[in-house]
Amino acid sequence: MAVARVTKITASSTKSWEDAALEGLKRTAATVRGITGFEVISQKAKVDSGKIVEYRLTMEVTFVLE
Repeated sequence: MAVARVTKITASSTKSWEDAALEGLKRTAATVRGITGFEVISQKAKVDSGKIVEYRLTMEVTFVLE
């Protein structure tokens, strides 16, 4: 029987929400093994002078415990 854990990650990018998700996943994968998926919980953006300057998202990453 497999047991999984879910951890919450916050990531950001100056390019897009997709890039923020990819960077968050890449950084998490550097220290966590057995990642099976993730779910984006929220998306936010930092705005300056009417333009988006930073995309931010919070995601829950699921991984199987060894």
